[in-house]
Amino acid sequence: MAERTETDVSRPSALPSAKLTNRNRETQSLVDLSSDEYLDSVEEEWNRRVDAEVEMLVEGMVDLVGLASIGDKDKFRIALEAFQAESRAESMAFSSLWHQVRAANSLLSIIHSMKLLLLLSDEAQIANLRNKELNTIQEDKEEAKKKVAEILNDLLKPSEQRPST
Repeated sequence: MAERTETDVSRPSALPSAKLTNRNRETQSLVDLSSDEYLDSVEEEWNRRVDAEVEMLVEGMVDLVGLASIGDKDKFRIALEAFQAESRAESMAFSSLWHQVRAANSLLSIIHSMKLLLLLSDEAQIANLRNKELNTIQEDKEEAKKKVAEILNDLLKPSEQRPST
């Protein structure tokens, strides 16, 4: 029978008197999940948050690089694009820049939270998983060595001892 992994994951829920119907339904569905399923859903949520923030930062960088490229342009075109870049930067300063700063701060917050999760996580479980993976890899390595030795022996046999095919 497969062992069921149990963790002490906190599962926040709204107070019974709260009127947060959407939150309550979401929380109830999370409570019904097994521990592994719950942790997978939390991991997916972290991945979505990180992807959204990184995408926002990448879009900002692509815009900056696009405005900064010179290529085969004459002086008039360069001056025109410089003016456009300045005016666009001023108009974007309050909206896009704020979003990029917020995205960067959010990523820093996510990184900090993940560091805390790693530091406060169950070290024994991590060590057991690491040892299990190490044993599996060592077994695979030994099997590969045996196969290589057999192939090498077959290749080094004199031709009269080789089975004819």
